[in-house]
Amino acid sequence: MPNYKMSLLCCGGTGCRASESVRIVERLREEIAAAGMDNDVQVVVTGCFGFCEQGPIVKVIPDNTFYTNVKPEDAEEIVKEHVVKGRKVTRLLYEDPDTKKHISDSKHMGFYQKQLRIALRNCGFINPENIDEYIARDGYEALAKVLQGTPQEAIETVKKSGLRGRGGGGFPTGLKWEIASKSPGPEKYVVCNADEGDPGAFMDRSILESDPNSVIEAMAICGYCIGASKGLVYIRAEYPLAVKRLQIAMRQARDYGLLGDDILGSGFNFDIEIRYGAGAFVCGEETALIHSMEGKRGEPTVKPPFPAESGYLGKPTNVNNVETFANIPVIFLKGPEWFASIGTEKSKGTKVFALAGKINNVGLIEVPMGTTLREVIYDIGGGIKGGKEFKAVQTGGPSGGCLTKKHLDTPIDYDNLTAAGSMMGSGGMIVMDEDDCMVSVAKFYLQFTVDESCGKCAPCRIGNKRLEEILDKITKGKGTMEDLDYLKNLSKVIKDTALCGLGQTSPNPVLSTLDNFYDEYVAHIVDKRCPAHKCRALRVYAIDPDRCKGCTACARACPAGAIKGEVKQAHVIDTEKCIRCGACFDKCKFNAVIVQ
Repeated sequence: MPNYKMSLLCCGGTGCRASESVRIVERLREEIAAAGMDNDVQVVVTGCFGFCEQGPIVKVIPDNTFYTNVKPEDAEEIVKEHVVKGRKVTRLLYEDPDTKKHISDSKHMGFYQKQLRIALRNCGFINPENIDEYIARDGYEALAKVLQGTPQEAIETVKKSGLRGRGGGGFPTGLKWEIASKSPGPEKYVVCNADEGDPGAFMDRSILESDPNSVIEAMAICGYCIGASKGLVYIRAEYPLAVKRLQIAMRQARDYGLLGDDILGSGFNFDIEIRYGAGAFVCGEETALIHSMEGKRGEPTVKPPFPAESGYLGKPTNVNNVETFANIPVIFLKGPEWFASIGTEKSKGTKVFALAGKINNVGLIEVPMGTTLREVIYDIGGGIKGGKEFKAVQTGGPSGGCLTKKHLDTPIDYDNLTAAGSMMGSGGMIVMDEDDCMVSVAKFYLQFTVDESCGKCAPCRIGNKRLEEILDKITKGKGTMEDLDYLKNLSKVIKDTALCGLGQTSPNPVLSTLDNFYDEYVAHIVDKRCPAHKCRALRVYAIDPDRCKGCTACARACPAGAIKGEVKQAHVIDTEKCIRCGACFDKCKFNAVIVQ
């Protein structure tokens, strides 16, 4: 391989590609060629750097200069100034929001300082479409090490590490492998669950786009441990880039003898196939996922038997999600004791979160278990957008709960989040501010679970629909105080009687918002008022006469003819005629239309 003096690492994740990172790569290569430096400088397309809010990102190696919000037209200046003359392009450096100073190295950015990247260790560092770069960072060394020992020795290593499933259930990974290994049968399967369906979640997608070989290596290790020769990756078809890079990695691994027959001359045979999901959230549940792969309707079944005993095609099957597998190679390279030294007593290692919502630093983060919500939201996330007041954070996706200011110092791990009324889930973390209505938030998640319910069991199919109807009634100002008791009682019944994890956790947003934002429910019911002004049916529009210029834009936009006034004179809204559509609010350029 050529010995380049400088490398320009360009984020090639889905988010940055949507912001023209492909064109940035093309322009950089054009400018480098024009400068006659093709043999000295290379442009490398990597996976996600994590700092999505600042993308597209270009990182210069070896001096670690971190350029943010790069545009295609910036390529010429980067090459002419930095590559040719050795001068940093200051305007493209990250500006610390507190000190207003430019920071050139990501190690000194608050977003990265409290992170510990294990599952994301290669993301943003290597070209995911080049297996040599993965091997250069100790790739497949763990597989070679495992193949030199016995399956039981490898399982004991995973058990000692304390790794728990990162897909939401939190079941001990080593124990799961051990059960599958002891299940009798000549044919077994390893399944990677890449069916990431939580709103706002992009952890598994980013890992597969950035470091697919880590998952392939881990699946092969798992196959050796449980006695399986076949692996299946169940991934939603909406992830075309992840699918493409996974296919490339699998093909290259076969070419190198790291997949297929007689891996590394050990006599162990293992290969992987991809199976596509159609975007059904319920297929994230392992039995529904297995049915979908078998060509059946994606519905869960009662357990036991567990998949480790009778899974795909009735054979013993081990199912882990992408993030769980991504941790496996490191455990064997650095030792289970090292991994177990990170995190809390019952939750070892790190957790990847997709940090989204009303947060300054939207992105993909990985923190040690036990890191507090406050540290994630304020130190890593940079606080709330626009200086607004923090209101709540939803952890665990639609199955989780909404936590408030009183929970900010809660250490993030499986047990603490559950005790607070939420859950870890697969790692979605959506931050909300003072402008969010918590009744509407609960309604949104109920609408999602109603749409995604497979309909097999009545508590989920009917019960969640009733919850959604009551919440809709409350947001329209038609609720009663009796509805609140009904919401709570029905939620508990659904949790106790639903067939699978989707139904059993679906009432969590309702219960957590009732516990933490009861006053908002009361305001909707008693005062017929939405404190956050989000519920359209409860809005009352008025016009501030001091701001109104009499431009008539609001009157012309009003479909109900509820706005009166002469040109260049303050207008008035007839609240009896007003249908609360918000057209006047949207059209006014002078902020004269206010919501009361």
